[in-house]
Amino acid sequence: MDLPLRQRMETWLLARRAPSDQVTLTQRQVYILPTRAGLLLAATLLVLLVASINYQLNLGYLLTFLIAGCAVAGMHVGHGTLRGLQMHLLPPVPGHAGTAAVLRVVLHNTGRRTRFGIGLAVRGSGHWSWTDVPAQGETPVDIGFLPPRRGLHAVPMLTAETRFPMGAFRVWTVWRPAAQLLVWPAAEVGAPPLPTGPADADNTSPARRQAGGSGFEGVRVYQRGDPLRQLVWKRVARAQAAGSEELVSRDSQQSSRHSLWLDAAATGLPDAEARLSRLTAWVLQADRLELDYGLRIGGRSLGPSRGEAHRRACLEALALAP
Repeated sequence: MDLPLRQRMETWLLARRAPSDQVTLTQRQVYILPTRAGLLLAATLLVLLVASINYQLNLGYLLTFLIAGCAVAGMHVGHGTLRGLQMHLLPPVPGHAGTAAVLRVVLHNTGRRTRFGIGLAVRGSGHWSWTDVPAQGETPVDIGFLPPRRGLHAVPMLTAETRFPMGAFRVWTVWRPAAQLLVWPAAEVGAPPLPTGPADADNTSPARRQAGGSGFEGVRVYQRGDPLRQLVWKRVARAQAAGSEELVSRDSQQSSRHSLWLDAAATGLPDAEARLSRLTAWVLQADRLELDYGLRIGGRSLGPSRGEAHRRACLEALALAP
């Protein structure tokens, strides 16, 4: 069967199934066809059978039917390797355009025998990840592929295949997950430094004026759970020298900060994708420096903040920008 015809048949069959991130393979979802080695084996058996009939070779009959029986048994074992297998796609992890995305699929075997030689790949990619699934156990499999561009994409169709035990038959299934993959823009290589902008009005807050020349822009008594990086070590050292055990932390809610705004107009680039690439690099720079930063893109504004959640929100806005 030529490849285009087989793909058309698989597409027609998949159109009748609802997408799902978890599937249990049944007999109706598993297909089997002989491989080239299987066709060559069949031709060899035919020659052996004709020769045995022509020359009345009893040992020839024995060899022919013994090999044919092994092939039929292998076909049954190969089909059973996929039949009943459970596949579960974990939520895809977002990544940047131009880098490989990884899909993690967990294979769960409820049977009492090990399933050998199972391969998974993005349909039509030819890049396989092979594994064995232990009896009544599970095995994670990572499948890599290169997303075409930034944005929100449906997870491509996946193929599971085995040629165990003899390689004479190809047993496979095609799976259409329901999950979507978010692809962030690629960060510009060698991006310029972060843009400078005016400080927020809270730079003249009473907390800063109260701190005066002490060098600290708002402090409070240490509370259990405060990160060590917020401790004012100079004041702690002076307190210990004076015989006090008092710990002092910076007040992140009162301290003045320069809130950095990242705007597409500040990039100075005419191309829209180049602007997104530079803004992505700036978001990553500001996150590494632990700065408060905001983002304005495509009529959408994300207020200044910091942290993992804010970084992901900014990258998502860049990925979905028109």
